[in-house]
Amino acid sequence: MKRATAKLAQLVFGEQTSTALSERVLRRIEQQQATSEIIVGWIQTSAIIFFAVVYAISPKAFPSGTRFEPVPWTLGIYAVFTAVRIVLAYRGRLSRRFVAISTVVDITVLMLTIWSFHLQYQAPPALYLKAPTLMYVFILIALRTLRFEPLYVLIAGGCSAAGWLALFLYAALVSDVEAPVFTRSYVEYVTSYKILRGAEIDKILSILMVTAILALTLVRARKLLVNCVAEEVVAADLARFFAPEVAKQLRDAQIGPLAGQGVRCDAAILSIDLHGFTRISHNLTPTELIALLSEYHARLVPVIERHHGSIDKYVGDGILASFGAVAPNASYAADLCRAVEELTAAAGAWEAERQKRGLPAPPIGMAGASGEVVFGTIGYETRLEYTVIGEVVNLAAKLEKHTRREGVPALLTRSTYALALAQGFRPQAAVEELPARSMEGVADPVDLVVLTARGPNPAPGASAERSEG
Repeated sequence: MKRATAKLAQLVFGEQTSTALSERVLRRIEQQQATSEIIVGWIQTSAIIFFAVVYAISPKAFPSGTRFEPVPWTLGIYAVFTAVRIVLAYRGRLSRRFVAISTVVDITVLMLTIWSFHLQYQAPPALYLKAPTLMYVFILIALRTLRFEPLYVLIAGGCSAAGWLALFLYAALVSDVEAPVFTRSYVEYVTSYKILRGAEIDKILSILMVTAILALTLVRARKLLVNCVAEEVVAADLARFFAPEVAKQLRDAQIGPLAGQGVRCDAAILSIDLHGFTRISHNLTPTELIALLSEYHARLVPVIERHHGSIDKYVGDGILASFGAVAPNASYAADLCRAVEELTAAAGAWEAERQKRGLPAPPIGMAGASGEVVFGTIGYETRLEYTVIGEVVNLAAKLEKHTRREGVPALLTRSTYALALAQGFRPQAAVEELPARSMEGVADPVDLVVLTARGPNPAPGASAERSEG
């Protein structure tokens, strides 16, 4: 029985949220609620203007000597109240209590306006029971759904039902007509000032039913909203672990990523490393070590992304980036070369700044190569990773190690440089060619190019220091 009840509750009210909501999720929901209250305020302002115009152009039935007209006063006071409400909403100071009071005021103003009809037209109170203005009650109730909180829908619906009941009782008890005020004839009800009890009960029941349905809908919708906001916050956090292009692919994908999916494409690969990092790290506290890496990444990563590169992974002090793999483009080699030029300048400035502050300043080496790679998803279903695979990736890593031997900050393969020139790249600094260089782990000699060399090869001692990593 208990299990069946739980299933029924889940069917009616929706699934429960899995965990307690974090402060960030609650803050996002509150931002949505605040925006909703601003919208509500302007809708109410539009309604006030509409009622004012209708009242202004409609014929008046007051005697010529009447000094007090309730409708203008009611609308005027309500306009001031609504203006205060909008100001508070924009300032983010609209409390839950004020929202509840505002909901009651909305319904009260409408009921007072309807009640005033029999004064305006000098007719028995039963007149206003036939006024179509009651339909605005459903607009006011529906308006409360913008906040995604069923409590305010229940307040609006409860006040509406109570207000109409009060108007019904007033018309029945305060009528100045000597004849019976009630009738059982629908025809007599619509053609006279008689009251049909069933008609008024139907109106009250309709208000209560609409209120209950909207409140139930909001209970379900709010749970969905909470889950969606929570997942959005988590997704935003997780997106920081991926290149923006990968995050976009995940958002736009019809099905989730699967291990083993991949595509072949032409791309350029960039490998970056801190030389001597291993030796330096032994003399740093964990905080100093992470601060060093954070500074290093903060200087270089924006440059890579600015030139349409995507960070593939961070491996210790190393950075692996790709150009044209995640988001294919026709200038991947040129983008790589432009990035390398700016990166070497940024790296040199960073090293100089750290030296001036008396902090360890490990030199930065980088190398790039281009060719065919496989870009795809590897891993197991519970832990996947997007990456680039291929000989070009291995070559870039070996080239980066070779920068130590050559004593230069950046190396490219000659073929990559030639492709970059064909794609529109024009070097901004001197370029040095290193033909037929033998590299560790590469069978045949490779023609290399040095971009923005920082000076002559270091002395043997310095070269040995750079070789640590």
